[in-house]
Amino acid sequence: MSARFHVGDAVLVRNAWPEDGPTRVHVRTPHYVRGQRGVIDRVLGTFPNPEDLAFGRPGLPAQPLYQVRFRQRDIWPRGGGAPGDSIAADLYEHWLEPATTEQGHG
Repeated sequence: MSARFHVGDAVLVRNAWPEDGPTRVHVRTPHYVRGQRGVIDRVLGTFPNPEDLAFGRPGLPAQPLYQVRFRQRDIWPRGGGAPGDSIAADLYEHWLEPATTEQGHG
């Protein structure tokens, strides 16, 4: 599977909570970035999906993995550090969608 996103692309992390459903899941996406807008910092490669691997499934098709950078103040508005501070998270492509300018900062 080729990477859908490229360095510099604005993305939105899906605001999904599959762990609240009736089925057991393994989620690798931190709560604090769900629903947040960020920018692709690096394309890290393609790997089997760890959310499937955790249950002994093959994790296929493999998913592109990205390092996504977020403005720290967008994540933690009441204690997010100095202007320009950022935080990065490694996120799989199935958690990302293209961001529009109406979807916040990045």
